[in-house]
Amino acid sequence: MKIIVPMAGLGKRMRPHTLTVPKPLVPIAGKPIVERLMEDIVQVCNEPVDEIAYIIAPSFGAAVEQNLKDIAGKLGAVGTIHYQEEALGTAHAILCAKSALQGKVVVAFADTLFKADFKLDTSHEGIIWVNQVEDPRQFGVVKIAADGHISEFHEKPAEFISDLAIIGIYYFKDGAYLHRELQYLIDNDVRDKGEYQLTNALENMKQKGTRFFPGTVTEWLDCGNKDATVYTNQRYLEFIKSQNLRAASAKITNSTIIEPCYIGENVVIENAVVGPHVSLGNGSSVKNCVLSNSIIQTGSKLENLVLSNSMVGNQASWKGRARDLSVGDYNVIVE
Repeated sequence: MKIIVPMAGLGKRMRPHTLTVPKPLVPIAGKPIVERLMEDIVQVCNEPVDEIAYIIAPSFGAAVEQNLKDIAGKLGAVGTIHYQEEALGTAHAILCAKSALQGKVVVAFADTLFKADFKLDTSHEGIIWVNQVEDPRQFGVVKIAADGHISEFHEKPAEFISDLAIIGIYYFKDGAYLHRELQYLIDNDVRDKGEYQLTNALENMKQKGTRFFPGTVTEWLDCGNKDATVYTNQRYLEFIKSQNLRAASAKITNSTIIEPCYIGENVVIENAVVGPHVSLGNGSSVKNCVLSNSIIQTGSKLENLVLSNSMVGNQASWKGRARDLSVGDYNVIVE
């Protein structure tokens, strides 16, 4: 089994957090988004994963590439790096890892996380994970036939067709077959909305008799922008709260921790209330603060702050100011 991970996008909706690291390496509950995603996919697979093929932009750099290879190694797979130099659509992105398109393949776009309670049925020709959404216009969607297989694919339909959105995770029994269909789109310049779309290849495969079935998840979590990522961090902390999420090297003095929280290595917390749903990256420092529902990345220092629904990047420093106040009855102070 191989996993192909297209992740060459620049993550513009997540700026400034993606100015120095790719969006899939932004942490969720102490681990990069892409690492959480790979762990979840490996868990639902019925057989070992031998390769994780990452499709990235050449500008990501050697440190990011090594980080991705290390993530694959933790899961018992070999990590390989492939470049997409120009954003030409989902089909084009997958084809950039053409050497991995053989045998059984899972394709997983690295801006989404999920929770599921099933094992992958690798006997099917293809499986496409879907989730019901309120507004399907921003997604690829599918229609389901009476016998349970997928009868139609549509990319971001302007008019309502279905509310079953494709969440960006696919299984193909024959990677070489997928390779041929993707190459057909490129060779014949078959585009949808100006780009080479995976849904066009899926439609062609369906017309040739390939039967795709939907895979459903118990929860689908987006990491497309700051608010969605903070919410995903909250949900993930709830998923894993039975685990030990506090590093032994953390130093906590005169403070209250409201679980669940992730507290990384060498974190310093003094005179603070932290939680619920806070992730503190390695080496961060929190003094005289009240934090909830937030992600603080590595090496950042916060002092005299009240924060909620927030993200703070790596090596940031933010010092508020303490006050000596006398506030009378019925006053309202807004800052």
